[in-house]
Amino acid sequence: MQRVLVTGNAGAGKSTVAKAVSAILGFPIHHMDMAVWLPGWKKVPQDLRDRRVDEWTGEEAWVIDGVSSRVLSRADTVVFLDVPRRLSFWRVFWRNLPHLFKSRPELPPGCPEILIIPTLCRIIWQFPVRIRPGLMESMKEPMGKQQWIYLRTREEVAEFLSELEFGSGEEANKWRIQQQPERASKVG
Repeated sequence: MQRVLVTGNAGAGKSTVAKAVSAILGFPIHHMDMAVWLPGWKKVPQDLRDRRVDEWTGEEAWVIDGVSSRVLSRADTVVFLDVPRRLSFWRVFWRNLPHLFKSRPELPPGCPEILIIPTLCRIIWQFPVRIRPGLMESMKEPMGKQQWIYLRTREEVAEFLSELEFGSGEEANKWRIQQQPERASKVG
């Protein structure tokens, strides 16, 4: 576990889990939002975005949160937070409330949440149909020696982080999909 992607829907808890994994492993953390957005919610040009991702993924070890096929293909570990859509809406509401008129720490300056709420709602609504199926397929057939960690609940996240910090041997590996294929097959 040297190159970790934490992925999932908006509001799934990607940044929170990525920060915890980064702290536990001592790896630098990068937020895809910093590669995608410029101040004022303007999109970063694709070539610059790709260069930034290439720079991050060129590091020996890293934790990146977000949804990116470029990062996915370079990760040795993927933590997929697959939470219900209603929970994503709820979390985004509470996460964004204090930042309605200013940027969250994971975003460039000049990106107040009030301007992105309709887009976030659309992303959350469409994720189960547009993004999740591809992630589920990738989870069934991981690239190379890629490990997938599939988490659906707050309790599973807490247990995973605790085992990552304090566990060892087989106990620390119990979340890896390759060792628990039935976890992936139950999703749907």
